[in-house]
Amino acid sequence: MGLLKHLKVEMYVFRIVWSNCAEARKSEILLRVNHDPQIIICESKTDLIRKILFIAAVIFFFCINEMILQKSLTLVNKCTFLKSCSSVVIPRKHFVQQKGPMENKFDLVVVGGGIVGCATAREISNRMPELKIAIVEKESKKFCMCLKSFAFHQSSRNSGVIHAGIYYAPGSLKAKLCVRGLDLSYEFLNKKNIPYKKCGKLIVAVEQSELAGLKELYERAQQNSVKDLKIIEGSEIKNYEPHCKGLKAIWSPHTGIVDWGLVTNYYAEDVVSRGGRVITNFEVDSFKLNEDANVSGKDKFPLTITSKDKLIQCKYAITCAGLYSDRVAVMSGCSPLPKIVPIRGEYLVLKPEKRNLVRGNIYPVPHPGLPFLGVHFTPKMNGDIILGPNAVLAFKREGYGYFQMNVGELLDSVLYKGFLQLAMKNFKFGFTEYYRGIFIGSQVKQLQRYIPEIKLADVERGMTGVRAQALDVKGNLVDDFVFDSGTGTLGQRILHTRNAPSPAATSSLAIAEFIADKAMEKFKF
Repeated sequence: MGLLKHLKVEMYVFRIVWSNCAEARKSEILLRVNHDPQIIICESKTDLIRKILFIAAVIFFFCINEMILQKSLTLVNKCTFLKSCSSVVIPRKHFVQQKGPMENKFDLVVVGGGIVGCATAREISNRMPELKIAIVEKESKKFCMCLKSFAFHQSSRNSGVIHAGIYYAPGSLKAKLCVRGLDLSYEFLNKKNIPYKKCGKLIVAVEQSELAGLKELYERAQQNSVKDLKIIEGSEIKNYEPHCKGLKAIWSPHTGIVDWGLVTNYYAEDVVSRGGRVITNFEVDSFKLNEDANVSGKDKFPLTITSKDKLIQCKYAITCAGLYSDRVAVMSGCSPLPKIVPIRGEYLVLKPEKRNLVRGNIYPVPHPGLPFLGVHFTPKMNGDIILGPNAVLAFKREGYGYFQMNVGELLDSVLYKGFLQLAMKNFKFGFTEYYRGIFIGSQVKQLQRYIPEIKLADVERGMTGVRAQALDVKGNLVDDFVFDSGTGTLGQRILHTRNAPSPAATSSLAIAEFIADKAMEKFKF
């Protein structure tokens, strides 16, 4: 009876929402602004109020729906995450689970046990093995059954693709570090005998309007020095993906897949094998300079990093805090911008008997007027074929379901001027993404543009992930890696990784080189 009641409430709310939407449409004027038909300008304040009420009603509708779906989704996500956890065993003596004040002092502390943090600690320990280095991680080592696993969030909850560097603006850090990172990644994987598959990627144009974008992508990739790309005709697509349809495609033979969570643990293993320490259950809440910090030679470890009632001391720190990177940076006097807004991506997964429909990665041609890439097909190392994701606002920075909410973090996101600008510019897109997350049949329709044989009965809900999306105040996605320092004496002892979205995993070893170069230049070890 409880479920039936929820369903009745859902349908009632949906009717109200749909009615308001229809009324609002009557008074909307579509204007072409900068040749972008997606921008909607309302005729009156009444229309704006209706849209705000509409957004609130939609969120309410989805939260109710989540009460029905949450148990099954939580079970799916737990199982998916546990399957992807690594089997790397780091000696227990190198782990310290903080329970009180420690006497440990370090030359360098890296904040964040994700892939960028562990790669950075590894690179610096390789260059200067004499340094005493620690990685501090807010999660506990008992987070899941895999007791010694890092990469609890973005570093493991991702598509697992080894990117070639096609999509990124020529000259950007993303372009440079991804192309370099691809080579370093394969070299590292081979050296450590980490399983991976170089299964390639097709970027497929399915409509005439996408052909110009496909050509532009190819030219961009050439400028980025991406290796061995070629454009293939529609009739050739079946040679690479027998079930895929399209007009033309780019074939990228060096794109691959790997378990990036597993790779992260290998990075951490290298750090501890050189004498580094791993401190878990340590959520940083402040950086402080000791009283004698400004007296030359008086205090060898002038920087104190605190976590509730715990602290450690060090000479310098590098932060790679992922979804909390902006908040950690502000602790040392940095600007709060760019601001991190958590964007949740929800995947579907092909049922095992339908895995034969996909061989490698199948990606769309990006729509120039939309903020996110769109659905794609990705094989995983465990044999799964994941489909998606969509892109919706997470109600919590590490919230993997609609009903996982932190009111403070949600308000921090939705009241940010940059997010409001993004939401208004992409209102229709945002609603569609929420809709696809609830009603997966609409997502299947998008997938059928590439593989017509896929049916709703062939898919089920898969994992979810939350990406740290940096936004400027104008609502633009910050589309490159960003690094920063604070101000004053405190800021000069800390380097921050402010924005490291995809392809940060592929680029991780190259990013580590970049950060290490900055640290060698800035810090006096």
